[in-house]
Amino acid sequence: MDQLRAMRVLAKVADEGSFAGAARVLDMAPAVVTRVIAELEEHLGARLMNRTTRRLSFTEAGDDYLQRVRQILADVDEAAVRVANAVGEPRGHLRVLLPPALAVHQVVKNLAAFRRLYPQVTVELHSPGPVETMDDSFDLTIVASRRPLEGDFIARRLARTEVVMCASPEYLDARGRPSHPSELVHHDTLLPPISDLQRGITFQAGGNGPDDAPAESVTLVPSRSVLSSTHIDTTYAGALHGLGIAGLPSFVLEDALLENALERVLPMWRLFSITIWAAMPSRKHLPARTRVFLDFLIDLFGGEDKDPWLTAAGCETRPWAGPPPAGPSAQ
Repeated sequence: MDQLRAMRVLAKVADEGSFAGAARVLDMAPAVVTRVIAELEEHLGARLMNRTTRRLSFTEAGDDYLQRVRQILADVDEAAVRVANAVGEPRGHLRVLLPPALAVHQVVKNLAAFRRLYPQVTVELHSPGPVETMDDSFDLTIVASRRPLEGDFIARRLARTEVVMCASPEYLDARGRPSHPSELVHHDTLLPPISDLQRGITFQAGGNGPDDAPAESVTLVPSRSVLSSTHIDTTYAGALHGLGIAGLPSFVLEDALLENALERVLPMWRLFSITIWAAMPSRKHLPARTRVFLDFLIDLFGGEDKDPWLTAAGCETRPWAGPPPAGPSAQ
């Protein structure tokens, strides 16, 4: 009997809560999983699980054995990682979970540079929607969050992105460039559905340091947008094609700002910022492929509490220089 293989099967049965679930994940026939567990129990001379048609539970001896098995498997995997990291170049398949807009506008366009550095590493990107916490079924999870991260995992800051207002130069030439948030009531806007904005949108001027209070704060409850979407790239496309003024994260806007396809609106006013983290399971030693990809992202985005995309485009929020001109009162 391959005892290490049997331990891995046992741990997967515990993780999935059933023999059938473990068989699917391990790509084994259910009958093979059943036989491996039976052989393990015979080898140990003890029943590890109580099985019924509806429920699977570990015996007291089985639960104690499972905890020791998990530690043994972790030690075996760590030993393999140490050897792999010590010899040869990084290689293997890397699975990354990340928000769709970040994949499209930042990560994919830089993968060719990563491949030139590490040609033996292949990358699999999963982008089903917003990502707010670490998923330990992936090697690396890129999280975009306005709140501090919590959980039993390791997180490294990649950058901070500001959400800023922008529009096409053609739209602004035709409709004018607002100098105060209150003037937005006279413009077409592209925002999430109104139900998501019941408390309004708050603009702040001044307070450029992390601990500085804003010199002025304005909260607006927007009227119905000409385009309402929770999909970032749909809003981005609308702004590019001159539909109106949109609020978007800077990492989406970088190329359009550099190419003058979009122009930042109200550059002295802040909306809010989102911190982008790279999170991974709590392991003493990362696989080399994960470590080099993490280092690549930190080098690429700076790894600081700063917005590298507004800096690259020359569109940083301007320092406070006295009260901005007051616009017409909101109606």
